[in-house]
Amino acid sequence: MEHVRDVSELPKAHLHLHFTGSMRPGTVLELADKYGVHLPEALTDALTSGEPPRLRATDERGWFRFQRLYDAARSCLREPEDIRRLVREAAEEDVRDGSGWLEIQVDPTSYAPRLGGLIPALEIILDAVETTSRETGLGMRVLVAANRMKHPLDARTLARLAVRYADRGVVGFGLSNDERRGMARDFDRAFHIAREGGLLAAPHGGELTGPASVRDCLDDLHATRIGHGVRAAEDPRLLKRLADRGITCEVCPASNVALGVYEKPEDVPLRTLFEAGVPLALGADDPLLFGSRLAAQYDIARRHHAFTDAELAELARQSVRGSAAPEATKAKLLAGIDGWLAAPPS
Repeated sequence: MEHVRDVSELPKAHLHLHFTGSMRPGTVLELADKYGVHLPEALTDALTSGEPPRLRATDERGWFRFQRLYDAARSCLREPEDIRRLVREAAEEDVRDGSGWLEIQVDPTSYAPRLGGLIPALEIILDAVETTSRETGLGMRVLVAANRMKHPLDARTLARLAVRYADRGVVGFGLSNDERRGMARDFDRAFHIAREGGLLAAPHGGELTGPASVRDCLDDLHATRIGHGVRAAEDPRLLKRLADRGITCEVCPASNVALGVYEKPEDVPLRTLFEAGVPLALGADDPLLFGSRLAAQYDIARRHHAFTDAELAELARQSVRGSAAPEATKAKLLAGIDGWLAAPPS
């Protein structure tokens, strides 16, 4: 019988996970209680019920509401020990879901005010990642992301900082937040700094806006990966370009539905992208708010898009190939994927 192998045992890489959004609901509630943080009712209800909040970010008002909930959760992270707890728990969740490599995305400026400044904040995060990776066995690195709602000069500062810490665990540079705000080309200098420093370029694009956003990431930022990129499915020529250049799209199905980009899981164009030859890396994005982690994204591909076990294995391979993992790590994960597929269904 097809589709009975456990996707949580399928080795894979996780390339799209935001820092605050990786927290466990119980952790947010505990920290809020510890620091006397008043959480919005919609967030508290979601965290206690296990049901993600109703979000629809396809207009600016909806995106503002999403950001308000996200910022409230982030305000619960106040001490280095909170950062260490978040990183460890994120790693434990990923290991449980079969991940062998995690690239966690963070804008350290968001945490700097409470952690002694920008450099101390990044060093605390990187130290936590190094320790957690060593203790859990999960390959783990950091992608520093600029906020497109802020001035491009801020992004340049972050890019220089990211390059400075490339030998301490930073592997990439991203650009997040509402892609309807700010032009990609405004951040071209920051991405040039990052690329010259040996970092991969992984800006968000093609989520809240259409294919033009993906093209801008390719043309103006010379992206080596695209955060989301699903809207590229609306442009066959763009699909071919992504496939021909081997640009990995970090697709987050549950997130797409939760934010109203698509109405139902089956509407996410996984099949269109996959069959066009675009490399994909399924990601959980912000499981704190969207209610599902990494293995659940593979379940969506199986249940709603009829991906066979062989196709799920290929998705996992694509995630590994698109990662910044060392070649030895990639080889180990790829061998594990082959072993998962070769084992008889249970």
